[in-house]
Amino acid sequence: MTKTRAYVFALVGVLLAAGWFLTQRALDPDRRGAEVTGSSAEPGAVRDLENDAGTGVVGGPVAPAGHDTTPPESAVIGEDVVYTPEDVEIFHATMEWARQNRIDTLPLGEIIVRTGRRFVGDDYTPHTLDPPGPERLIINLREFDCVTFVESTLALARVIRAETPDFDAFAGELRRIRYRDGRLDGYISRLHYFSEWIADNARLGLVEDVTAGIGGRPDDERIDFMSTHADAYPSFQGHPERVEQIREIEREISRRSRSWIPEAEIGSVVDGIRNGDIIAATSSVDGLDVAHTGFALWRDGRLHLMHAPLVGKSLEISARPLAERILRIDGQDGIMVARPL
Repeated sequence: MTKTRAYVFALVGVLLAAGWFLTQRALDPDRRGAEVTGSSAEPGAVRDLENDAGTGVVGGPVAPAGHDTTPPESAVIGEDVVYTPEDVEIFHATMEWARQNRIDTLPLGEIIVRTGRRFVGDDYTPHTLDPPGPERLIINLREFDCVTFVESTLALARVIRAETPDFDAFAGELRRIRYRDGRLDGYISRLHYFSEWIADNARLGLVEDVTAGIGGRPDDERIDFMSTHADAYPSFQGHPERVEQIREIEREISRRSRSWIPEAEIGSVVDGIRNGDIIAATSSVDGLDVAHTGFALWRDGRLHLMHAPLVGKSLEISARPLAERILRIDGQDGIMVARPL
């Protein structure tokens, strides 16, 4: 797989961005946020100055200086889980909305789209999975980054479909989705690389990687960004054993068969993508597999992206169709597609 090298001036931004990314409604009267389809997330046509970070550099969202990752005072901090009373309230409101509207009767992809649209307009917030202290399951339905939006919406949709409106059941689904083999066992057990996230969730029967089946081609790029930029990760500092552990995981990811769809070919394969499919935008940065994630959403006959776009903005439905959007962003050069099951 041939990748376009990132501009030299973007390297610092890439390092910061990787620390964020890898550590890591149909409209109705009850929606929590207004639908956004034309925000300033994608205002211009300059490929090398506009991206999901809004920072002028390649690589994805970067946390503002001094960003506080400490849980709010109201947080309930258990042995292996963190959440707030507001998260519980949002969960139950979502379950009641689903019950009243019989959302559980829809195909899973439609459940995902309708559930995800309830959060359109809510805040984008980076680093929510990395507060001080040991690794715990962070449940946060108040704010999202692009990966936590995908994980939380998928977990909510699975609980809705199973008709198990129980907060503990939701926490269990989220744990299965976020951690390798569904087991939380420290920082390294989190699925930091999204291509491994897809493979692991496919192995558990939660998604199907449909990339190759809709026209993808082999991707043989070596994955090694975290280990080769270990200084960019606070969780690695003072823990050389973690660097070696992530290096072994990278070797396994690099050996594994992967597929991608180059940006120039997305338009020719969109008919194979369904509402609610998970879209992973591949990265043009050496050693990094995925730069951004979201959900496929068809509207007016064109495929768009429902996603958490950038720092300082809100969850949105992209103004431009997916194929056009990817072409305009230097840090992203194609897609992988996973279908929730």
